Amino acid sequence: MRQNPLIESYRRHLTATRGLAAPTARNYAGDIAPFLEYLEAQSVAFGDDGGGLRAFIERTGTEQVTREYRNLVRDYVSWLLERRTVRSGRRAGTKGHARASVARCLVALRAFMRYLVERGRAPDSPLWAPRSSIMQRFTPKAPRRLPDTLSVPEAGRLMGAPAAMEGEALKGTPASAAMRLRDRALLELMYGGGLRVSEASGLEVGDVLVAARTARVRGKGSKTRMVRIGQPAVEALRRYLSEGRPLLAGKRPSRAIFLNRAGGRLSQRAIQALVRRHASRAGLREDVHPHTLRHSFATHLLDGGADLRVVQELLGHSSPTATQVYTHVSQNEARRVYMAAHPMARRKPPEE
Repeated sequence: MRQNPLIESYRRHLTATRGLAAPTARNYAGDIAPFLEYLEAQSVAFGDDGGGLRAFIERTGTEQVTREYRNLVRDYVSWLLERRTVRSGRRAGTKGHARASVARCLVALRAFMRYLVERGRAPDSPLWAPRSSIMQRFTPKAPRRLPDTLSVPEAGRLMGAPAAMEGEALKGTPASAAMRLRDRALLELMYGGGLRVSEASGLEVGDVLVAARTARVRGKGSKTRMVRIGQPAVEALRRYLSEGRPLLAGKRPSRAIFLNRAGGRLSQRAIQALVRRHASRAGLREDVHPHTLRHSFATHLLDGGADLRVVQELLGHSSPTATQVYTHVSQNEARRVYMAAHPMARRKPPEE
């Protein structure tokens, strides 16, 4: 589908005015693409300025705008949930949208419609107001899934996997030794600091203060926060920065801390593959990914008695709601330990 000029203008607005990172802005714009595809399927020409949508909404009179919007959104949600081949957006190539994807598309649509309304390109409606009760009724409830985590012993095995690498084609060469040091430092930092994969990939030389045991990371929306670094990560980083990184960098200048074999920045996809590879070596399940380390970081903190607000700050969550999901994981672990260890938990009730 041809990139609509209004969508491109909206993407620039998200980065220039709202300060969103470029990847985040692209995701917002991508989540609007299915709406334009839906309008096309309904023979509604959106137009380069949104005029086609406005004409469609106002075709029965301005007093019916809210009703028309409600019908449009209701039908759009049904269309998203259909078992059809998705042509656009982050679900492209799949069969229909999951409930969580539909909810995300509606959030993106509401923000985009506010943008159009504020510029006089679309009529206003209570449907587009923040926390609109009408929009909430249209949004399908996604099943609540607990985050996947590693146990403390499993995390320890994963941290030790790079040092135990065997059978590699480059085993014993300086390059392979440097990459083992890099991988150990990366894993320790991601698990010890709760970093997202984008935050780990984006780290630069001046961001990590090894002596102060802190790192400056840029999270979602270009928000910067300081994270603490544990002693294992400090030791791994010191070795990598002094022995491993110079070998990978060679004569190629780079500000990135974590480098690939060619001396360039280690990409997010490379980090994902790296985590899976070492998880396999450690004998862990196949679906371990970088965010598993972040989930484990938060859950293990709560298991250790950390305050929820502190964990929220360390994760860089803007709302405690996003952090509260980890309390359920921690409570599940507490119940498991209780059932396994307390004698009264296993005792059968006396027969009457």
